[in-house]
Amino acid sequence: MLSLENLVVKYGNVEALHGIDMKVSEGEIVSILGANGAGKSTTLMAISGLVKPASGGILFEGKPLHTLPAHRIVEMGIAQVPEGRRVFGTLTVEENLRLGAFTSKDKERDGETKEWIFTLFPILKERRKQLAGTLSGGEQQMLAIGRALMAHPRLLLLDEPSLGLAPLIIKAIFETIRQINESGVTVVLVEQNARAALRLAHRGYVMEVGRVVLADTAQNLLANPEVHSAYLGGHG
Repeated sequence: MLSLENLVVKYGNVEALHGIDMKVSEGEIVSILGANGAGKSTTLMAISGLVKPASGGILFEGKPLHTLPAHRIVEMGIAQVPEGRRVFGTLTVEENLRLGAFTSKDKERDGETKEWIFTLFPILKERRKQLAGTLSGGEQQMLAIGRALMAHPRLLLLDEPSLGLAPLIIKAIFETIRQINESGVTVVLVEQNARAALRLAHRGYVMEVGRVVLADTAQNLLANPEVHSAYLGGHG
């Protein structure tokens, strides 16, 4: 469904991604792991068109993405949940969700999607008239995921969905990501919490300083002693 081919991204003169290759098949959850500064977020931003590659390519179902503006990429069925949630705090939950559907022409489908989001996250339905800025961190994360789902994505990019959240909330959000995937949405997940991410994912990539150093099934990565000592030590 998605392939990154020898992707190079630079910020000014600094190379952030040094020619990475990744593949994502339809229906998968693929997890990208690595320390801060490994290039994980840059990879997602390149897929969603927020940064342009210096060289290499990104193909979605065989069509080049790297030449398109970000809004066209959303129209093709790719939505990103950015790191740090970034909901519109002065708008209500409902208004935030409506903004997620800005590329959609199908109002009936939008309504159905909103109802589905309310079954995934019942607390959002309760708070739908509330300003997003007054929600807890976990509720804002749910809203950010819901807003991305309103674009009817076929591929959902999640950047650090568990950041700064309590363990119980993380568990609930990861369970919902599984349900979203089971409904037919392919997921790419960037996550510091390597253990939780690998338990959820089918396959994973480990990045170090702008390079992919390991690619394997999630099960093999969980069992890999190097991954264990570097990323899984001390996480319950």
